[in-house]
This record gives sequence, C-alpha cells and structure tokens, in this order.
Amino acid sequence: MKPWQLGKMFRAFGLNRSLQNRLCQHHLHPSTPSHSQPLKTLIPSSSTATITTPQNPFRPFSTLSSSSSSSELRKYLGYGSLLLFCGAATYYSFPFSENAKHKKAQIFRYAPLPEDLHTVSNWSGTHEVQTRNFYQPENLEELEKVVKGANEKKTRIRPVGSGLSPNGIGLARAGMVNLALMDNVLEVDKEKKTVRVQAGIRVQQLVDGIKEHGLTLQNFASIREQQIGGIIQVGAHGTGARLPPIDEQVISMKLVTPAKGTVEISKDKDPELFYLARCGLGGLGIVAEVTIQCVEREELVEHTAVLNIKEIKKNHKKLLSENKHVKYLYIPYTETVVVVRCNPLSKWKGPPKFKPKYSKEEAMQHVRDLYSESLKKYRSEEITGKLPDNNEPDINELSFTELRDKLLALDPLNKDHVIKVNQAEAEFWKKSEGYRVGWSDEILGFDCGGQQWVSETCFPAGTLNKPSMKDLEYIEELKQLIEKEEIPAPAPIEQRWTTSSKSPMSPASSSSAEDIFSWVGIIMYLPTMDARQRKEITEEFFHYRHLTQARLWDRYAVYEHWAKIEVPKDKEELGALQVRLRKRFPVDAYNEARRELDPNRILPNNMLEKLFPQSETI
Repeated sequence: MKPWQLGKMFRAFGLNRSLQNRLCQHHLHPSTPSHSQPLKTLIPSSSTATITTPQNPFRPFSTLSSSSSSSELRKYLGYGSLLLFCGAATYYSFPFSENAKHKKAQIFRYAPLPEDLHTVSNWSGTHEVQTRNFYQPENLEELEKVVKGANEKKTRIRPVGSGLSPNGIGLARAGMVNLALMDNVLEVDKEKKTVRVQAGIRVQQLVDGIKEHGLTLQNFASIREQQIGGIIQVGAHGTGARLPPIDEQVISMKLVTPAKGTVEISKDKDPELFYLARCGLGGLGIVAEVTIQCVEREELVEHTAVLNIKEIKKNHKKLLSENKHVKYLYIPYTETVVVVRCNPLSKWKGPPKFKPKYSKEEAMQHVRDLYSESLKKYRSEEITGKLPDNNEPDINELSFTELRDKLLALDPLNKDHVIKVNQAEAEFWKKSEGYRVGWSDEILGFDCGGQQWVSETCFPAGTLNKPSMKDLEYIEELKQLIEKEEIPAPAPIEQRWTTSSKSPMSPASSSSAEDIFSWVGIIMYLPTMDARQRKEITEEFFHYRHLTQARLWDRYAVYEHWAKIEVPKDKEELGALQVRLRKRFPVDAYNEARRELDPNRILPNNMLEKLFPQSETI
C-alpha cells in the first residue's frame, strides 16, 4: 500500500475520533429525535446480522449516562471504520489488471459461458449437461475418425441422438457425438419394402422421404422428432398387440465401434451381437446406418370413444385382438377411460359416416370455463404467485393440452384442483368422441402436452389369444393407490401394448412371439419455469413413482422403459436396482460385449456405468 493511501486512512480514523468526542459532548434531547438519525448512518447495516445489539443506544440522554453513550458509540464507529479499512486494504493489495473484463462486473450477474462450451438438455428440461467436446460428423468417414481419436485418447463421446429421452440417457458431460448431419435416405428397395438410412435421420424425415415409394414405418411412437439410431437403441415402441417394438423392424445395422472399427451386423451376420446391439443403449458402438423393414403406406381410421372400467373389462380381449392399434387413456379420480383405436381404411366401405354431437369449440368450453373460474378464485384469494402474466395469449387460441398446462400451473400440487382439471378433461373427451381419417404417420401421433416428468413401465400381459388381464388389474391397483395416498395425479395414465421383441435388452424381450406386453405411463407436468415450483413438482413425482415401484413392480414383473428409467442417488436403492436388472436382462453378456467392443469405455455415461457396473470400484 502506498504511503499517501495509508495517510488517508489514518486521517479518516482521526476524523471519526473527533466526531465521537463532539457527539459525546452534545446533549441529546427527547424532543429532537432527528439528532439520532446521523448516528445510525455511521453504523454498518451488516453489524446487526453478526453482532448482538444492546438496547437502543440512541434513546434520550436522560436515561443513559454520558460514559455509557460514548462507549456504545465508539464501538459501532469502530466497527464501521474497521470495515472501511479492510475494504480499502483488500482493493489496493490485490489490484486488477487494466484489461480485466471482470473489473466492471456487477454483483449477482453470471459470467458469460465460454464460446466452446455446449449446453445440451433434454426436451422436458429435466436433465442438462455442458461439454466442450461435442462432435457432429457429416459422414461415416468423419464419424470413424472421431471414434478412433477418442479411443486413442481414452476420452468419452456418448452418442446423444435427438436428446429427447426424459431421463437424458444420451447426455454426458465428458463429451457427446450427434449424427444430426448424417440424415440421408441411402437406398430404397420397393420390392422388398426395405429402406437403408443414416442413423441421424429423424422419424418424420424418413417417413417423408419414402412416402413417394408408397412405403412407411410399421409403427410409431407418440412423437416424430427422434433420430432413428436413438429410437431403436432405447427400445421405443408404438401401440398394437400384434405389432412389436420399433427395434424389431431393424434387419441390419452398421455399427462404429472403438475396438473393431465399423462392423456390419444382421440376423445372418453375427446374429448374437446383432440382437444384443439393436437395443444396445449406445454402449456397444455408435449406430451409423440402419436397414429397416417397412410396410405399404396406408390410411387409417381413428375412432375415439369414452368407456368406463366395467365396459373395458367386458370388451378388453376383443379390443386388443380386433384393432391394429389401440390404447387406453385413464383419467385419475374418475371412471373415464378414453379408448383410441386405429384400423386401415376400407377400400370398399370408405370413411365412416359420422356427425359429431359437439363442435371443437363446445368440447373446449368446459375447460375454458374452469380456467376462468380458477383465475377469479386465486385473484380473490390474492395468491399472486400462481397467476399468469398480463400479456398471456387469449385462451380461445390455445389447444386443449396448452390450456391444461395453464390450468395445472395455477396449483399443480393441490389434489382438489388437479381433480377438477381431470374432470374437465373427462368432459372434453366425452364431447370429442368420433372419427378421423389420415395417413398412419399423421394419425398415430399423440400430443403429450408440455414439459413433464414421466415413468413408463413394461410388463407381460399373457398372449393375444389368452390375455392374462394383469394389465387391467395393474391399472385398477394403480388408481386405488393414487386415491388412497391422495396423489395429485394429472391425466392421462396411458396404456399401450406390443408383441414381444427378440432383442434381449428390450423390456419386451421374449422367446415367444405369442407374448404380449403392456406399457403404462404415469406423468406429472412441469407447467411453470419457476425453479421452486418445479422442484416441488419433481419431489412429488418421485414420491408418486416410488409408491408404484414399492407396491406394484415386483408383483407384476414390471421394468421401466430405458429412456425413462432414473438412477437412484441412494446407494442401497441403486444396488437393489442392479440386482433387479440382472434378473430380467443378460447383463453379463452385455458387459462382455462392451469390454470387447469398447475396452477403454469411451461410449457410456454415468447412467450406463451405474446401471451396468463392470467393476466393484464404479
């Protein structure tokens, strides 16, 4: 510190001492409280947080002796002077360079992220990572070069796909590779109804690219934005008790592996690895090309009807066997079951002649009315934190799922409020019964709503000829659990079916082609960006999920969808999960293939390592 700076500080101390003497000599009068105001400004505000304050030192002089007042005053002025001295000493002892950008930084502002740092999050915003290693090769040669270089350096490059998985199974902080630029249709065989594509192509791109050949995919998941490589690796599925999961449509693959380079596999060429790698979770190699068995493009008739549980039980076997695609949407706290079935349009009968009882506006009106009533209620109770901004869009312009999100956002964890929203949804579906006709890629999609937490499970349900009815028993117990535990469970609980898969890592894997599997999804929406509220919803969702796991999973042989399984933080729970997975899946064979194809372990992320540990130290 320079001499003149020290001089300044000592002069400041002298000034403070002089001020203390003057104040002590001056008699404060009770009728002039304004004399005490300057004294308060000399005491640092932080002193009240760290120091036990005596009774008011600034009360009238008649109740304090001169020596006591002077002592208290000197103490607080001393604290103030000490703070000033420490601040000055720190500033001048550690000077910033002239070109330091952060010298002018304001408090509580985040520094900008480095330009080479990539932030990648899943669609629901529930999982996010930042990485400096994010590769997007444009062709097979570039992908091979990326994999070879990472293997030599032993740096991780997790294949990430579109990043849509609710659990972020493709995310890795150490590094990621995305094939979005490898999105071409390479070959179409119209006679064999097959198509060979680069694995980065999105489902909708693929469908659009082959429709001119009169072909389409056999089945679809709810959305169309997944990359083909990702959708097969996690064992994704559509619905239809006669249709297998999507990985079963793959007839050959080109896999880029760290240890063996690029390998081509099929049911005829290395069948054991082929079936294992079809649903390989991105741990055996990066899928570069896929050959898919397609079907003829066709129009479907979708029929939406509302039934109750009793009617479902009576007609369940018929609904599964007589419809190409069928799914049930259950509304918690009601008896409503929305049944959506899709079948090929008859060339002779044509589209069904049906006039709906209600218009779309009439179907939405009950939901809009509830929103308006709820807004009035919360405004009258002055619960401003739950109210929307003034610049909100007109509710008449919102779709049903958008309006449901806004309704839930008002009070997402209030069971009574959620029940009202569910009842409004049941009314909406009753007034939306009817038919629509369209191409399969248009009809089989489903508006899942906004950001959400989801847990989807898969379990055996007998055969098509002899359903076990365990699927309906599971739902019945689940709904009873929700009501008993008073869970604020929104709608819908979605139930779908597939036949089995030959891929041993698929949740629907079975050696029997006759077996059918039921897939059940429970959700909680994240209709707000408020961090505190999202945290509360997250905690409630995991409580909901834990209850279903504890009460139902073992009894029904339930296993979670790979894109929706969440790794427990608790060590004992993680150990129990690892044991469960070994009972269902060939974990040893999978890990052996990982050691052979990826000995330096550059492909897995933290999730994969925890689910399938290869050593005791992990």
